Amino acid sequence: MNLIFLGAPGSGKGTQAIRLAKKISVLHLSTGDLLRAAVKNGTELGQKAETFMKAGELVPDDIIIGLIEEKQASGDLNNGFILDGFPRTIPQAEALDAMFQRVGAKTDYAVLLDVDDDEIIKRLSGRMNCSGCQAGYNYPANMPQKEGVCDKCGGQLVRRPDDEPDVVKNRLEVYKKQTQPIEDYYRKQSLLKPIAGVGTPDDIFNRIVEGLGVA
Repeated sequence: MNLIFLGAPGSGKGTQAIRLAKKISVLHLSTGDLLRAAVKNGTELGQKAETFMKAGELVPDDIIIGLIEEKQASGDLNNGFILDGFPRTIPQAEALDAMFQRVGAKTDYAVLLDVDDDEIIKRLSGRMNCSGCQAGYNYPANMPQKEGVCDKCGGQLVRRPDDEPDVVKNRLEVYKKQTQPIEDYYRKQSLLKPIAGVGTPDDIFNRIVEGLGVA
């Protein structure tokens, strides 16, 4: 089974993709991991990617597509895969389809973890660390007994700058403008599998398994 995982920041798609890949014995292919491995191994595409990464620029689509195609050519994707973090735009989705067509592969489903904005904001802004002992907290599973105060040492809890509510809202707007159109792209191909991404991680995983018929 060849799957693409879609979802807004904080939807939990990475966690669920890794878990599903283990259950159905396919390769979990994170584009971040793919880029880092190519750079570490010093491949031709890895060297090209490193130039952009060191400059703090986005790696061009053709390099990422090339890395995925190398994985396909090596046989690593023969038993199925879950693509996590790519595609993010319509041109990327079209380029991916064109590559699959060249190598005789296809996308079976695009799994969308559907979580409303309010829940996303709660999740991301609910990630905090103690400024003293560095203990971590998160919404909803591990919240401090007293808001803003560490249970362990009484230190102040702080968020990462990109987890501040206003920043999270902006990240969601960027996602909607850039990535959400991909949902329609796969919906038109009858490949989209929307899954309610709320509840416990086990609840969400069970929905994914049931929705894909891989129980």
